[in-house]
Order: sequence, then structure tokens, then C-alpha cells
Amino acid sequence: MAETSDIAGLSFEQALAELEKIVGELESGQAPLEKSIEIYERGAALKAHCEKKLEAARLRVEKIVVGPGGATAEPAEFN
Repeated sequence: MAETSDIAGLSFEQALAELEKIVGELESGQAPLEKSIEIYERGAALKAHCEKKLEAARLRVEKIVVGPGGATAEPAEFN
């Protein structure tokens, strides 16, 4: 079974890069069956980690956009 305990300490970017590598390896079809299963398990854990990080980021942005008392702040314009 693939080790997944270190995933919690990865940044979103690190986890995504590793997930992309795993997808490439699985798509190549070069890994033996047992190794494919192990890296698939790790990939699933990385995907869940990325989704959790994205949800946390979405909630942080929502807090910025929705001010105290539920008032919606105007989005900033960047020129």
C-alpha cells in the first residue's frame, strides 16, 4: 500500500505536480499492475488533498468578498 501520511504537509502546487506525474505514469501503461494500484491509491489521496485545499481557499475568498454582517464587498478591479 502506498504511503500517504506525508500528503497532509504538501502544498496544493506540490500535490498537484505529483498527481500529474502519477497520471502520466498510469497513462503510459508501463508500470506493473501492483505498482499501478499503489500509485493509483496515492493519486486518489493527492486528489482529495487538492480538493480540500481548493475548498479552504474558496472559503477564504468568500470571507474576503462577504464582509462583516454579510455585506458583499465590491470586487477589486486590477488594471
